[in-house]
Amino acid sequence: MLALIAVANVPYFILGRPHVAGAHAQSDNPADLVAQTLTIAGVDSRVYPMFAFLFGYGIVQLYRRQLASGAEPATARRLLRRRHWTMLLFGLVHAALLWHGDILGTYALAGLVLVWLFLKRSDRSLKVWAGVFLAVPALLVVAAFVGAAMGAGSTVGGGGIGSSGPLDTNGAQGYFNAMGVRLEAWGFYTIPVALFTMIVPAAILLGMVAARRRLLDEPADHVPLLKRIAAIGLTVGWGTGLLQALQNLEVLGLDRTFESVFTPLHMLGGFFGGIGYIAVFGLISVRLERLRESPRPGSFTWAVQALGKRSLTGYLCQSLIFSPIFAAWGLGLGEHLSSWSAVVLAFVAWLVGLLVAAKLEGAGHRGPAEWALRRVAYPK
Repeated sequence: MLALIAVANVPYFILGRPHVAGAHAQSDNPADLVAQTLTIAGVDSRVYPMFAFLFGYGIVQLYRRQLASGAEPATARRLLRRRHWTMLLFGLVHAALLWHGDILGTYALAGLVLVWLFLKRSDRSLKVWAGVFLAVPALLVVAAFVGAAMGAGSTVGGGGIGSSGPLDTNGAQGYFNAMGVRLEAWGFYTIPVALFTMIVPAAILLGMVAARRRLLDEPADHVPLLKRIAAIGLTVGWGTGLLQALQNLEVLGLDRTFESVFTPLHMLGGFFGGIGYIAVFGLISVRLERLRESPRPGSFTWAVQALGKRSLTGYLCQSLIFSPIFAAWGLGLGEHLSSWSAVVLAFVAWLVGLLVAAKLEGAGHRGPAEWALRRVAYPK
């Protein structure tokens, strides 16, 4: 999952070229077009709903662990609030120092509101409200296509942040100037847009429902359900993503101004695609459990598991690699990136995180970000 995050984020570091289909750099190179097609269809807008679902899942896990340890419900809820406020602080620092596209703040704000409103409500209530939230992006899809039919395709989904827009944030010169641009983009784009499209809150609520049913804790008991979720999620996710990808390849016969018409549909499909990926990973874990009781220390599966335990560190590690090397305020090597080379480097960054996590696991240490989050959020 962290590899997919790296693939989704790295195109924002390609500098000095026009953007198409979101953050991708315009290119006629066949290798670039292949990389863009696969990324648009299978990764873009599919990763943050995936992690939002897992974030909601973790809320219920943490709450239940606190109750099982003897904590009062009010104390457990207070811990969740402290944790989410701390995540918001981490997101602010992350955006200020390195990466305007930080998603921690979005999850934190959503968690503060949703825990307050929904933690004690029934599964049925959570599913109904998830459906209500998803009606918002569905209406955006309808509005986009109605606008296109009325000749407003060039204006649907437009807009940007500041003078250059969020896509050009990494092109800002000077570290402190770039810091201001990053904070502007984070404050007025990442948080409000990600929240108000309602995809993140809907994914968090469904993650909470899944945790109550222990869908990923005991995946072997839910194989038929996981297969249905995977089939539906990937069909919708890849199907809607393919439309955006075909538009990027200019094979639909529509002007490039109509990319913004497909964007809301692409985002809505990303919700289903992200949850479909989670179901696939759950099925993979069932298969691995049948092969062996636990991963052998030093194996690839063991290292992936180690990174999963340190996902916050792994996520921040990517920014520590990408920003100083590719952003204009650093070495500025983003000018030499292409879509295909950016994908390769995304996997290299993920492998670096994998090696760091394996080293920490072998030494019996938490990830530094996990340690800091726990230090700040948990009572002494």
